[in-house]
Amino acid sequence: MEHQASCHYMNLDRTFTVEDLAAFHSHLGPYIVLGYRIGRFAREQICKDPFSLKARVFCTTIPPQSCLADGVQLGSGCTLGKRNIELIRSDDVYCEFESDGKTVRVVPAPFFLPPRVENDDYERQIEEYAEKMYYLPDSDLFSVERLA
Repeated sequence: MEHQASCHYMNLDRTFTVEDLAAFHSHLGPYIVLGYRIGRFAREQICKDPFSLKARVFCTTIPPQSCLADGVQLGSGCTLGKRNIELIRSDDVYCEFESDGKTVRVVPAPFFLPPRVENDDYERQIEEYAEKMYYLPDSDLFSVERLA
């Protein structure tokens, strides 16, 4: 889809807060945070124009891993509506971004969710864990490999 440079509301860039992520996704969890941070990296380091960027999210395609795609949409600007993001079934979890003939793979660092303990507020623990992830440096969250 072609858009004119004179469009007032085209290609707006915004940093989303933890609250914004939770409002979009209906709760805050590690995968939306991780996807958002990966998407932000892609938009800032690979291609600033979400119309020229393509994203592929590889995961089990079921929650909670599939929640990665919601974060990637918010962070990168690649969206289901623009048809420039795909969710691909895989046992491995990673994202690939493509723009101008170059492809980059972003692989999340392993992380471990808090164990469920009887009589604990597990969802609150997950939320706190995800909030801490939001503030970590990129290098603690994922690694990047150029494929092409």
